[in-house]
Amino acid sequence: MVAVNIQSVWKYYGKTVAVKDLNLLCRENSFLAILGPSGCGKSSTLRMLAGLEHISAGDIFFGEQRVNMLPPKDRDIAMVFENYALYPHKTVFENMANPLRLRGVDKAEIDRRVKAAAAMLQIDALLDRKPMQLSGGQKQRTAIGRAIVREPKVFLFDEPIAHLDAKLRAHMRGELKHLQRRLETTTIYVTHDQLEAMSMADNIAVMHEGVLQQFGTPSEIYNHPANEWVAGFVGEPPMNFLNCRLELTSEGVVAVHPACRIRLNDAQRRILEEKQAEPDVKLGIRPDNIAYRAGANSGLDIPATVFVTENLGGDMIVEVTLGDDRLTIKTKIGPIANLDDPCTIAFDVSRIHLFSTTTGVAYF
Repeated sequence: MVAVNIQSVWKYYGKTVAVKDLNLLCRENSFLAILGPSGCGKSSTLRMLAGLEHISAGDIFFGEQRVNMLPPKDRDIAMVFENYALYPHKTVFENMANPLRLRGVDKAEIDRRVKAAAAMLQIDALLDRKPMQLSGGQKQRTAIGRAIVREPKVFLFDEPIAHLDAKLRAHMRGELKHLQRRLETTTIYVTHDQLEAMSMADNIAVMHEGVLQQFGTPSEIYNHPANEWVAGFVGEPPMNFLNCRLELTSEGVVAVHPACRIRLNDAQRRILEEKQAEPDVKLGIRPDNIAYRAGANSGLDIPATVFVTENLGGDMIVEVTLGDDRLTIKTKIGPIANLDDPCTIAFDVSRIHLFSTTTGVAYF
């Protein structure tokens, strides 16, 4: 297997810039997810890796080999698409065997590889069926099996489970992660679904409008977002944001909101001093880092008003109104409050994030 190194890559479609000066390294045998909304440049990046799109500028290396001008057939990659791309008139066996036959692989070796991949994917009982006789999950396993039998240096996945139902997607996430660990093949996986990226990848590259916003482990991306955009995109429910103004008081540094005052800790104060933070900041906090209690005198320090509650079973989502802003809170199931009922909330100050209102870059 090989590492995949993307160096200063640009992609233009006419005058439209799809990918801007992208630098990424997917280590050998690792699983990299490229995450972002539609139009962010992730699929263009994958297609340049596959050789299906011309690279406007920059270089791509597989190991030590520069592959810019190599045709797809010479890159030793296998690609799995969202739409399966199976031949409807061929059986599962024939679909999986097809790339090996095109390469002139011996019949006995084809039989061995196809049966081994089918057993690994638990579709060995389906080898005589045609695609129309398969479920969506079975079709996707067949498409993955067709990639596995090639034993490539690099797997490329283009949103392969996006259209499956929720239960099957959850199952396939585990299957794909287990498969990658077992085969130890360098894997690059494009998705708009943060849950897929967070649950499967060793590293995530978050893209927006053709620009790499942040690269890191799932934990780093979630707990230490590089900017406001990443913070708001990654996380479900999404991060809450409040416009605040920093004030230096006898108590220390306080983030002042029209409806509350939040005293920052000493470590946060030092970071703000070192980075010469502007007075106006955007405060971010995740829904599970806000404590909530029903009632006006429940012991927490910030009064708020219930907007709506959603029962999720073991947890519930509570939306509260704080001044002119609305906050989403994820908490354990409790008494269901009514619209406009009073409540109190409290922020876990150690889990607060502050962002520049000018650049969006995180102070912490």
